[in-house]
Amino acid sequence: MAYKSILTVLTDPKDVAKVLDAAVPFAAACGGHLDVLCLGVDRTQTGYYFAGATALMHDETIAHAQAEATEIEAAVRLQLQRSDISWGVDAMVAQSASVAGLVARRARFADLVILPKPYGEGQYADAPVVVEAAMFQGNAPAIVLAEGRPVPLKPKRVAVAWNESAEAMVSIRRALPILQAADEVNICIVAPERHSSESSDPGAELSRMLSRHGVSVEVSILAQTLPRVSEVIARHVADIDADLLVMGAYGHSRFREAILGGATRNMLEHAKVPVFMAH
Repeated sequence: MAYKSILTVLTDPKDVAKVLDAAVPFAAACGGHLDVLCLGVDRTQTGYYFAGATALMHDETIAHAQAEATEIEAAVRLQLQRSDISWGVDAMVAQSASVAGLVARRARFADLVILPKPYGEGQYADAPVVVEAAMFQGNAPAIVLAEGRPVPLKPKRVAVAWNESAEAMVSIRRALPILQAADEVNICIVAPERHSSESSDPGAELSRMLSRHGVSVEVSILAQTLPRVSEVIARHVADIDADLLVMGAYGHSRFREAILGGATRNMLEHAKVPVFMAH
């Protein structure tokens, strides 16, 4: 399946240029349409103000969110008008509590969502909510960007984190167009003895499946020499100079429909390359 409907969600003006610099060439290479949702978020949670809060306070916070949405939309339109892709822009204002629902609705009708890195200095608290909503509620695959790294259109090398889970398999299937375009795909398996495989050759079945789709595959078996599996994978990605990491997205809570699990969050916090995830 090609990625013909591509979505990005922007809630911070400083993310506009770097996200569109990645999303526009990717959409052009796919011959796809890029939709941009510009959200001005009222992060003051006015719905939870004390009883004496005034209408003026509410008006001020909404006005600030509206101004931010307008600023994002203007920057997006300016950049997209210089491109030759099919695109659409929509600007909205939302309170923090409603962000997940808005994103999930849009993501449900997208083949792929491209999003800025949700963790790091200066990031708003709603940034991870956008990623979670797109994948867990919207059921869309997502590419989460890394600082200073483009989304590879024809990757030289892609690392695939494989642990035989349903989430990892979903992510691999959704990433198949990218894997087929890559010069090489490296299936990395950390501590295979912990997995439930009945095969004496870890990764062999996945290798055969991908090879039938024309994917050039090699398998790396990794010992868990660091405290976290995500750290082992991150080091391996750097060692093989991969352009992209494909992995399953794991949730560990129903508090907010789903909250990114430890391995997923750790990987996104420290990722040096774009990460393709699905659930």
